[in-house]
Parts: sequence; C-alpha cells; structure tokens
Amino acid sequence: MNSASKPAYRLVVVGGGISGLAAAHRLLESASRLNQAVRLDLLEAGPRLGGVIHTVKEQGFLLEGGPDSFISEKPWAVDLCRRLGLEPSLIGTSPRHRRTFIVRGGKLLPVPEGFHLIAPYRFGSFAASPLLSWPGKIRLAADLVLPRRRPCSSNDDESLAAFVRRRLGEEALQRLAQPLVGGIYTADPETLGLRATFPQFLEMEKRHRSLLLAMWRDRKRQQSPADDHPAGPRYGLFVSLEQGLQRLVDRLRESIPAPSIRLGCKVVSLRRLDQARRWEIELEKGLPIRADGICLALPAHRSADLLEDLDPSLAARLRSVVHASTATVNLAYPAADIPAALDGFGFLVPAVEKGAMLACSYSHRKFAGRAPGNAALLRAFVGGALQPETLEGDDEELIAGVRRTLGNLLGITRAPLLSRVERHPGGIPQYGVGHLDLVASIESRMLRWPSLQLAGNGLTGIGIPDCVRRAEQCADRLLAPLGR
Repeated sequence: MNSASKPAYRLVVVGGGISGLAAAHRLLESASRLNQAVRLDLLEAGPRLGGVIHTVKEQGFLLEGGPDSFISEKPWAVDLCRRLGLEPSLIGTSPRHRRTFIVRGGKLLPVPEGFHLIAPYRFGSFAASPLLSWPGKIRLAADLVLPRRRPCSSNDDESLAAFVRRRLGEEALQRLAQPLVGGIYTADPETLGLRATFPQFLEMEKRHRSLLLAMWRDRKRQQSPADDHPAGPRYGLFVSLEQGLQRLVDRLRESIPAPSIRLGCKVVSLRRLDQARRWEIELEKGLPIRADGICLALPAHRSADLLEDLDPSLAARLRSVVHASTATVNLAYPAADIPAALDGFGFLVPAVEKGAMLACSYSHRKFAGRAPGNAALLRAFVGGALQPETLEGDDEELIAGVRRTLGNLLGITRAPLLSRVERHPGGIPQYGVGHLDLVASIESRMLRWPSLQLAGNGLTGIGIPDCVRRAEQCADRLLAPLGR
C-alpha cells in the first residue's frame, strides 16, 4: 500500500522558533521514512520564523540578535545541521584570543588558565590571579578539606549559590560563579537549581568529596584537544555557521513545504473533539483547524494559556516555570576607535559591579566573518533575573547605558558606526530549585494527552541542542501510532 492510498495524518506545530522548526522538520523526515502521508501545519503568531535566532547583515557586519553559537558537546544541533547539509558551513571559534575577562573594580581581569566554570584545576595560575582576594583564595582552597554534604534524599536539590557558598565561599560565588555560570541562564544564583542546570557539580562532590580534587582528577577528560589551557568556557566546543545561525532557520524553513507555514497565525484555544485523539485548534483569525496531533513549541507560560480550559492543573504547573527578559545590543566600530586591545572573546560583569550589562562578546574575535577588515563588532547582553530594571528604558536609553559601560571599561568615546537592539521578553526560563521534580510532574500529567506534546526551552534545556532534542522527541512521540 503506497502513501497516496493512506489517509493523511494531520499534525500541527504551534510556534515557529527553533523548537517548532525542528519538530516540523522531524515530523516530515520521519513520515517520509515511514511512507506515511502527513499533512502538516506550522503556525507562528509573529511575522517571521526563528524566534530568538535572528541574523542581520548590515554595512558588512553580521549581527546576531539572539544566540551566536551552540555547543557541539551536546550532539543534537550538529546532527540536525548534518542532515540538512549544513555541516560544511559549521565553524568553530577562532583559535586566537581564546580567553575571557571578568570585571573587578572597574577593570578587566583575565580568567586564569585552567579555570573551568566555577573552580580551577591549575591552582598556580589561579593563585597568581587578582580576580579573588587572598582571603577569597584561601576560602576557596578550603574545599580540599571540607566534608561532602549529606543529601536528604536521592533527588535532593540545592541552589547554585548555596552550593558554591558552601564549597568555595562567598567571594567565589560573587566574583566567579555568578557571572560565569549564572550568566548562562541570566539567572539569580540564589534560586537557580543545580540538578537541572549543572548536575555535574553535585556528582563531583558525591564521587570525590572535594570539587577541586574532582577538577584536577578529571581535567584530561574535560579538556578538548584544541583547548590545552581553557580559561572560562571551553571555547573549542562552541560552533556557529559561516553566515550566522539564521542559516539554520532558513534551511529548516526550506525543508518544509511553503503551504504548511502560516505566519501571523495566533492560536487562542485548544479543544478535544471527543474521546478520540483528535483536536480542534481555534485561531484568532480564520477557521479552526482539526488535527490528529499537536506539538506546542512555545514558552511554558504561553502553553499554559492554551491549556487552561483543558487541564487547569497542567497549566498551573507550566506557569511555575519563571522566565526572565533579556536584550542584545550590537555595536559596530572602526577598530581604531577602541583603545583597548580586545585580546579575548569578551568579558563578564558580576552583579556586584552594578554595571549596565551582563556581558559583552567581541564578535569579530570570536567567529570569522562577523565584521569587515579594520572594524570591530561588540555584542552586549542586558537584563536577566538580577537586572530587570535595565530593560525599562527605550532602545536609545539601552544603547546609552551600554556605551557608558564600554567607555569605562574599553575607553570607547566615539559613537558607533551602527547599533541594533533586539529584545527577548520572557525569553529565558529560570530553572529553580526542584525544577526536575516539576518537570516530572508535568510529564506525568501529559500522559493523559498522548497526542499533545510540549516542546520549547521551558522544561529540559535552554540551549539550541536541548531544544532540538526535545522537539525531535516530541515529533517521534506524535508519529509513534503510525509505526505500530
């Protein structure tokens, strides 16, 4: 029996960010493999696809409005690129300038060699660094003799702040862990749950007692061959695309038949038709859609809005996932207008410094092709859970605040060649203490609705690889009845 003689199985993906696109692509890819006719609708409320991924080319600069890279250690995004034919376009970070700075006392201080995320495995270079005071260094070294914490249960959780304060001390928390680790989630370390974000730290303590001993013992495993002396993030693991991450969005869009994509199409409610698995999707404009399965690739709170009438308990659990807002500010300059050497990939600003930004990336140093010759491109990150007030002004105020900080730290006094602000309201979920228990309760509740799936970054990872992985898992579950 060929696919043309089979009834079409209608599936709807709500949300056209990277999660929705990856889910839609997987549905079509797998349906073809199963020789099953599938009718797909990808519904996006906004005017474009890609969500926070948005690359703009202007005056020879390549501006990333959202993420500029993803990690290759988690293989799912790289594997998707490979299946889309994008593997030849993947690029790693430039081998030169692979280091990060952290602001202390208004100065940029390099993260010492042999420092990974929150602790050193080369204590000599760390001891010589002015990033911590001598009392702070001594307190950090006390981790070598401190006992391990006795968990209350097998799934006991702890905040990042509590863990680092307990093992390494308050100064290490404020000056190192908060900007280096908490900054990934733009989160408050006092509420960021360790089990859902960096469970390896808890495992290190469990296995080795001392975090420093664990770092030293595992350093060869943690280092990549291209990164002999990583300082801060492991830069050899970060990859992007030659033409920016928008190329991934464009290639996914090209893999989906144009009639399947509907922009400016907002979903307002979901309804079960009867005891069967079918659904009715009501739109803000246009006729309702009937479907055999739905993937909601939305922020958790937006999915909660759509599920309120169907399952109030599930909606309440989804609303428990708190989100923080951020913005990206791209500023381009002639290289001669920047007195500082920019000998690195950028810098981080601890919250205790009370700056107007969370971090700044030197895009032209980090990846090739981001700026024309003799020019520099800086990307500042603003907002997050600890600095929501910085987003209250308009774009001009945002740019002015970033320029003041860059003036103080890099000596830049002249106006940029161009500037661009992209805001991401409620874009970063905050995985709190107990987040994995919350996710387990959501997944358990979702068993009532096997033809409804939840993708997006609200539950099992905020990065592009995690979003791709979950989206593809959701697609596979929606197609499972066809493979029986």
